[in-house]
Amino acid sequence: MSDNQQSSELRIGFIGNPNCGKTTLFNAYTGAKLKVANWPGVTVEKKEGQFQYHNHLYSLVDLPGIYSLTCYTMEEKVSREYIMSDEVDVIVDVADASALERNLYLTLQLIELGKPVVLALNMMDIVEERGMEIDLHRLPEMLGIPVIPVSARRKTGLDILMHAASHHKGQKHLDPLIHEHKNSSHHQHDHHSEFAMVYSDEIEDKIDQVKERLKQAYPEMENYRWHAIKFLEQDEDVMERYSKVDVSDIVEHSYEKQIINEKYDFIEEIIEECLVNKDKQAAFTDRVDAILTHRIWGVPIFLCIMALVFFLTFTVGDWLKGYFEIGIERVEVWLAAGLAYVKAGDLLTSLIVDGIVAGVGGILTFLPNIFILFLALAFLEDSGYMSRVAYVMDSIMGRVGLSGRAFIPMLLGFGCSVPAIMASRALEDKRDRYKTILITPFMSCSARLPIYVIFSEMFFEKHAMLVAYSLYLIGIVVALLTAVILRVKEKGSHSNMLLIELPEYKTPNGRSIAIYVWTKVKDYLTKAGTTIFIASIIVWALLNFGPHGLTSDMSDSFASIIGKVLVPVFAPVGLGYWQIVVALISGIAAKEIVVSSTSVLFGIANINSAAGMNSMVDALSAIGFGGANAYALMVFCLLYVPCAATLATIRKETQSTRFMLGAMAFQMVVAWFVAFLVYHVALTLI
Repeated sequence: MSDNQQSSELRIGFIGNPNCGKTTLFNAYTGAKLKVANWPGVTVEKKEGQFQYHNHLYSLVDLPGIYSLTCYTMEEKVSREYIMSDEVDVIVDVADASALERNLYLTLQLIELGKPVVLALNMMDIVEERGMEIDLHRLPEMLGIPVIPVSARRKTGLDILMHAASHHKGQKHLDPLIHEHKNSSHHQHDHHSEFAMVYSDEIEDKIDQVKERLKQAYPEMENYRWHAIKFLEQDEDVMERYSKVDVSDIVEHSYEKQIINEKYDFIEEIIEECLVNKDKQAAFTDRVDAILTHRIWGVPIFLCIMALVFFLTFTVGDWLKGYFEIGIERVEVWLAAGLAYVKAGDLLTSLIVDGIVAGVGGILTFLPNIFILFLALAFLEDSGYMSRVAYVMDSIMGRVGLSGRAFIPMLLGFGCSVPAIMASRALEDKRDRYKTILITPFMSCSARLPIYVIFSEMFFEKHAMLVAYSLYLIGIVVALLTAVILRVKEKGSHSNMLLIELPEYKTPNGRSIAIYVWTKVKDYLTKAGTTIFIASIIVWALLNFGPHGLTSDMSDSFASIIGKVLVPVFAPVGLGYWQIVVALISGIAAKEIVVSSTSVLFGIANINSAAGMNSMVDALSAIGFGGANAYALMVFCLLYVPCAATLATIRKETQSTRFMLGAMAFQMVVAWFVAFLVYHVALTLI
């Protein structure tokens, strides 16, 4: 491309199998400048980004990770509709070069669509490390499309890939295809010179017959061959869309399995001709998996890894948190002095210092803990370990009536319940999906971490980390027990067989991790600047105003009135204090607000400092709130109604307000009974 060329826009769709490095490659081009939204009408997330290269504007869309273009899942349907539309100029098929055989199935499907396709062979560094070689001259000869080796992690081959994409716009293939099949076809047409994937004579004859029917009924149709193949597979979407064509005399039954088998036969030919030294050395992944996915030691190893994550979250996070506390204290002093200097009224000073700074500032001090948690989770995910956890948990999940795949949303729930619930859409069975949505909020999301940190450190000191870790385990146990109960109530049975890819282990990519962590931290800061900011003001107002207007006595405030009405409900679980009740209500907006609200409700400045925690312990002890109450509070916060954003996501994913309200009621009941049990057991032990 020349710099003198007129600027133009090229729309490219990135597609590939899960864990092929597609998103890493996408990030290498776009950085963190992404536009994230849902596809119109469906709850499937899409990412869009743009960048300029040689007077060309490239608009990239990161499509959901899929294995095929059959319409079994929402992701597959969305991806197929998008790449078939006029919205995309070129398809970049990102394939894991170290697992070429598995990735080529999607490639063959994309080529059949009749759109310009460029194959990006990612993870070539892993291919080299394993002593394998790919014949980059023979592979494009057999596929008829450009094949570009790239490494998203090392950022190599990126310019060449975009160069190939821009020049391939509007072309189906480069040169005449060169095939050397063992069993030559005697079909009347020389399809081997036209198409990469050529089927048996029986299938090809039927394709030709269906094509003729389609041409007569739909003269404006594009790519008759692809549509004919879909008719042979009895694809419901295609057959419904083009219902004027009757092919029942040609397609007596579904030929999908035969077509799939013939595709894989061709893939075997490709691998035999293009992949050299495939078995030269044992894969590092296999050796590591022998330990990490061991049928006995797999689960204990996972629990130990998660224990290490929370050890780092507390030790390193608390060390960094100390500096944040100092900063917040100085801000409070400066603000108080500044407000006094300008002679601000007591009410305004109280709103800013006791309401906003105490609320938002108290949450910001937990940022180091949140940062460490997301950093650890990003490292585990990018290394390829998270998929192993689903595999390891498959037998346990099967016993409770779920697939191991359902554990993936539960794992994501350790970060945030919103994307975790969205991830449940990967489950094909609707019952599995709804059960997973119901139990995923029981996982300890990062928003609950500030509650664990502050109350465990106040009441359990040296054992704070173990107490917090126990809450994560309780969440998993309650979720699994809930699944067992739901399974017993179900009528009939259904298969929960797990089919999941275990990607190659790889060194986590620093850029991908940085983008992931920054996105999560930015979301946390955004929440602190919006939801928590507003909630802090509301809590302050409820505490300083009552039926008779402004009041200096909190017992006469609206907050006190609301809390006291609900005290009898919470008293049996050790939470019968109106301040605690109000804090829990505010936590429905965002779980972090429980900490900031408690700080405001008890009038404690900088609750995260040593002095602040001591003052809080004294205030709580004065009303009879001790260690058993604190543990019951943390358990209740773990299990009760999730945040408003999660509730909205549940409503959107299920398209049912009734299900959302039912989930809220169910989670509240579970939280009450478990907290009741924990509180009374703790009373005998503490």
